[in-house]
Amino acid sequence: MNAGPNLRRGLLLGLVAVVIFSATLPITRLAVGTPAEPQLSGIFVALGRAVLAALLSALYLLAVRAPWPDREHWRALLIISAGVVLGFPLCTSVALEHVEAVHASAIQGALPLFTAVLGALLNRQRPSLGFWVCASLGSALVIGYALLKGGPSAWVIHPADALLLLGMLLASMGYVWGARLSGRMPPEQVICWSLVVALPVTVPGSLLSLPTQAMHSSTWFSLVYLALFPMWIGFFFWYRGLSVGGTVRVSQVQLLQPFLSMLFAVALLGERLDALTVGFAAAVLGTVLIGRKMAIEPRPRPKPESESEP
Repeated sequence: MNAGPNLRRGLLLGLVAVVIFSATLPITRLAVGTPAEPQLSGIFVALGRAVLAALLSALYLLAVRAPWPDREHWRALLIISAGVVLGFPLCTSVALEHVEAVHASAIQGALPLFTAVLGALLNRQRPSLGFWVCASLGSALVIGYALLKGGPSAWVIHPADALLLLGMLLASMGYVWGARLSGRMPPEQVICWSLVVALPVTVPGSLLSLPTQAMHSSTWFSLVYLALFPMWIGFFFWYRGLSVGGTVRVSQVQLLQPFLSMLFAVALLGERLDALTVGFAAAVLGTVLIGRKMAIEPRPRPKPESESEP
């Protein structure tokens, strides 16, 4: 079978998803506002968008007459839900109440690296020493950037930076498990069921964090956009692209995401893109690119006792 057309289709689908995901941080910043002019709380933005996306997901599942997930799929769905439905949105939305979207986009450069590490562990692969050197260097660059941007007194990571890093880790967990489950059920249903599974948490959480004051119309538009595109439709393209073109190859297009996020932040929010941020983002992405080229081999499985030497 010629894998060329499948790979090209997978890369194109992945690129569409990455463009959609890239607007997430700047539009989240629009939704939560700034410290001087706050809008929606980060908790409400994260949980509210998940509720809206879950309602759309339920309608979609009914429309396609999706079967109830098999028993062995529930653990993966819960992990995906914890990662990309709850963990990543909560961490990033709360962090963006305190830092600019350009700053968060630079921290986002660690996301492909985290995904590669978790993917290697889950899929029983053995990265080379060079890979781990690149992983360590990339992480050090991300932490170094956070310290430098925090000023002379910031020799400990700001809580917002710690939240962003945790959010990237949780997102990578959701990506890896989502890609794995997409080989066993339709990729579109993976994100839909993950959103529906989270409703017992997202509904009461969003009701408890409802805003009590009037908001700008652009704030509500931002929330609807986050629910419709990065929380829902984006994953249709992402998980389908990983399934069609292969997780390792298609996931490389995510290296473009921090740069695209910065461009969206400049265009939508008028934030300043300084040389330090661009330099660190480029360095982090460079370590990920180099690390992706390092050898990764499957872990040898232990021989059955019948094949062992007497």
